[in-house]
Amino acid sequence: MADSEDLLPPPGLAAIDALFVQTAHSAGYCAGQLTLYGLSRSTLYFADRPQRAVGHLHTQLFVALWESGMHSFADDPPNAVLSFIESGATGENAGIPEDAVVVLHAPKLSGDELTYYVDLLDGKLPERSGGCALFIDSFGRPVSPALLAAMQKLSRFRQATRDW
Repeated sequence: MADSEDLLPPPGLAAIDALFVQTAHSAGYCAGQLTLYGLSRSTLYFADRPQRAVGHLHTQLFVALWESGMHSFADDPPNAVLSFIESGATGENAGIPEDAVVVLHAPKLSGDELTYYVDLLDGKLPERSGGCALFIDSFGRPVSPALLAAMQKLSRFRQATRDW
């Protein structure tokens, strides 16, 4: 359980154009629901120029803030990119899945599992995967250039590690 101080938004978070990152040991997709398993307790955030802010907040707080504010994620669901680090599959299907672009809705946190309802915009979501990172766009915006750049950078890194 989080301390009460962990559940307070970092000062100034609402004033920056922050992107969010959630990491998990694995993910699963079924019937329009994406579940992150073995989710990190912290949701990272970062902002590029001019703020250049970076930090983390408790994932429990991230979910609690979903519906708060004028430009909440509940009012304007965020786009996100799910990027896979490991396959989670064996045999012929053992390759690392391609990144998938989704719209996130209605998060439900239970222990270290976080489930979103999703609309798939691009790519495919495997029924099961290994390690993954979910890059979530900032409040009230379409897919940002920073999110696309992060996705491309991670894709290049994955390609470089495959070639080893």
